[in-house]
Amino acid sequence: MSQYTKGQTWGALKKAWRGYKVAKIQKNTEDMKKYAERIRTLQNELGLAQAKFPELGLN
Repeated sequence: MSQYTKGQTWGALKKAWRGYKVAKIQKNTEDMKKYAERIRTLQNELGLAQAKFPELGLN
């Protein structure tokens, strides 16, 4: 169980996606992986299907 509200978790998910997209534009694989893992964790906390990131080996 998360210590954050559902709204806070959704906000964090939105920010993580934004960070991922910026890292992808900058071709920063290290940050892309960090954000992708965070996105998947947050999606899991919200009970959502986890996004796939085949270019990072996260399926």
